[in-house]
Amino acid sequence: MSERDQDQSRDFYAELEEARQDAQEEHSPTQDDQESSAQGRAMVPTQAYLPERLYLLPIHNRPFFPAQVQPLVIHRERWEETMERVGNTPHHSVGVAFVGDTGVDELGPDDFPEIGTAVKVHRSQTEEQQIQFIAQGMQRFRIVRWLSKTPPYLVEVTYPKEPIESSDEEARAYAMALINGIKELLPINPLYGEELKHYLNRFSPHEPGPLTDFAAAITSAKGPELQEVLETLPVMSRMQKVLPLLRKEIEVAQLQSEISEQVNAQMQDRQREFFLREQLKVIQRELGISKDDRENDVDTFRERLENLEVPERVMERIEDELGKLSVLETGSPEYGTTRNYLDWLTSLPWGITSEDQLDLPRARKILDRDHDGLTDVKERIVEFLAEGTFKGDVGGSILLLVGPPGVGKTSVGRSIAEALGREFYRFSVGGMRDEAEIKGHRRTYIGAMPGKLVQALKEVEVENPVIMLDEVDKMGQSFQGDPASALLEVLDPEQNVDFLDHYLDVRMDLSKVLFVCTANTLDSLPPALLDRMEQIRLSGYIAEEKMAIAKHHLWPKLLERDRIPKKRINLTDAALRRVIEGYAREAGVRQLEKQLHRIVRKAAVTMLENEQATVKISVNNLEDFLGAPTFRKEKVLKGVGVVTGLAWTSMGGATLPVEAARVHAKSRGLKLTGQLGDVMQESANIAYSYTMAHLKDFGADPTFFDEAHVHMHVPEGATPKDGPSAGVTMTTALLSLAKQQPLDRPLAMTGELTLSGQVLPVGGIREKVIAARRSDIFELILPEPNRRDYEELPDYLKQGVTVHFANRYRDVAKVVFA
Repeated sequence: MSERDQDQSRDFYAELEEARQDAQEEHSPTQDDQESSAQGRAMVPTQAYLPERLYLLPIHNRPFFPAQVQPLVIHRERWEETMERVGNTPHHSVGVAFVGDTGVDELGPDDFPEIGTAVKVHRSQTEEQQIQFIAQGMQRFRIVRWLSKTPPYLVEVTYPKEPIESSDEEARAYAMALINGIKELLPINPLYGEELKHYLNRFSPHEPGPLTDFAAAITSAKGPELQEVLETLPVMSRMQKVLPLLRKEIEVAQLQSEISEQVNAQMQDRQREFFLREQLKVIQRELGISKDDRENDVDTFRERLENLEVPERVMERIEDELGKLSVLETGSPEYGTTRNYLDWLTSLPWGITSEDQLDLPRARKILDRDHDGLTDVKERIVEFLAEGTFKGDVGGSILLLVGPPGVGKTSVGRSIAEALGREFYRFSVGGMRDEAEIKGHRRTYIGAMPGKLVQALKEVEVENPVIMLDEVDKMGQSFQGDPASALLEVLDPEQNVDFLDHYLDVRMDLSKVLFVCTANTLDSLPPALLDRMEQIRLSGYIAEEKMAIAKHHLWPKLLERDRIPKKRINLTDAALRRVIEGYAREAGVRQLEKQLHRIVRKAAVTMLENEQATVKISVNNLEDFLGAPTFRKEKVLKGVGVVTGLAWTSMGGATLPVEAARVHAKSRGLKLTGQLGDVMQESANIAYSYTMAHLKDFGADPTFFDEAHVHMHVPEGATPKDGPSAGVTMTTALLSLAKQQPLDRPLAMTGELTLSGQVLPVGGIREKVIAARRSDIFELILPEPNRRDYEELPDYLKQGVTVHFANRYRDVAKVVFA
């Protein structure tokens, strides 16, 4: 206990003693007083001085005992009138009763206990919201009748006797046990000071009642338990209830004392160890054996620099910071900032590069091992490596892998790093809104860090890794900056030689890094950023390629991951093809892997239920594993005015049927449906105008559209469609309607049309050819300017496909309508 606490404790008990003396002086020395004094040092005035009517005050924490003298604090606004009336009484006494958790606003006569304690009010003081007074417990009272059931409460009371129901020897034994328990508790609990020991001397074993009340009052028992003690009038029964409470309090105090001793011992051990370590440091420093933290940090940074080829301008900055670090106090914030800065500068791989393995056969082997299909992409990468063989390195190049989701863009980038023998680091820029993620934060900010590129170099520990920037088409913009614009300096071979990170604030050479970016589409990429990249397109896979990928990669990976023996599960080729055609028609293979995983999970259940079972998945039982097919065999629409077009989407190629029908002949007009975008609506209007102007040239009735109201529809109206490649298809549909001549064979086409009848080139030829093959259409009409794009396709895509190239629409009409 501190000196201040001891002083406050002395003042408190001095006030209590003074209050007791004042209370005794208020009573005249009557014969009753002399008899009471002769009986011993009684704590309470005799019943002659106790009033028959008392004002009541409720208390909530714990009941008040007759042996107590302590301050009470009550709410001024609620009980001020009660205290004024008590002050006007000659006896200055008030009754206090324990009401527990009952709210003041909810109090009624039924909430008050029958037994309470009459107390003498001393030194009442009024503050802003409170009334404080010292309450001297006098005697128990029992409520006989309620005179006022609303505040201020007034009751008529009696003062019950406290009989001793056993022999004097037994009562004295219990009293001595209580006194010994209290004396045992006092030195353990620091809350009780020396003054309380003197206060204890006022109690005598010959007066067990006040002693029992005092023992109960100093325990930390709960309110209902103490109220039960207060209501127990026979002294022996009361002592039998209080003694266990006192023993429990002693046990708790002993446990607290043991915990405190353990904590103090630990603290002392740590303080001793700390002082010894500090003394050891001083001794070692005096003897030159060891150095302080500042010198250790400086030596650590200099050791890192020994094996690095740091540029001169960077070395000058490091030396300046080391000089600053050597004079700063280790506890200052500036020391921590400078130390972190030097930690980053000296952790970067200045001048450390890995040797490229420009071995084309090895690169082909790695690419073929990791990827089935993508023949053109593999050849493009091999050409890229061959070029680097002559240059001596492949640094400073920026590749952009563009393709639908799930075609393997990220894994291709990883294979490139392995083929080159370089370290690989990948981070996604999708959703990135803060340019500081790229170029770092200023050192003036708390928690500042370098950008992702500097972090990548620190982690890979070489200056020429392969860094993949994933999902560059999904970067965002916000008030914090534009990360796409921050990438312009990073991905420009002419600028990244002197890349400046805001945190490091020194120039770095990123020209040795091979950047590989991935994107699903190019629409959201800024033209300035796209201009800095070399594009490699990864189109979707056809069924044969998906078969190879599933057999060589997806299926073995799933079995190995789930630790399922290959002998206990068998997936037939026919079932695998049905999975590809009926459940996973997307351009990539991610959905295919999910469906195969579903098969493995259901097979695992069967194998666990029957440990000897071997699961075979065939066409006949495939639906038991995957349910009904998501996709049915696409039926090519046929009829007058129905033509199959080809479209490109971000998910790959797709067939796009176009229907044209004559609704009525009451008025001419053209109606378009199918969620067509602005570009496709313009294509439809051009096709309508061109067809009307050239009906006679193509052998149709020149007056067909004069009174015909034509409705043109592109099915799957819930899917938005747009793009400049449907003009030829729409014109053919209108011409088929006008000639009343359907297409006589499966045929698909793509191309944009002008008003003069010229067929313009379109994009996505590979994806459109794959979509046609997927629908079993092997005769195509393509724009003549796209002939080169078609010829560059791999042979397995062109096998069995007949392609007609058209310069003008007349070439298309000759093929379609013979």
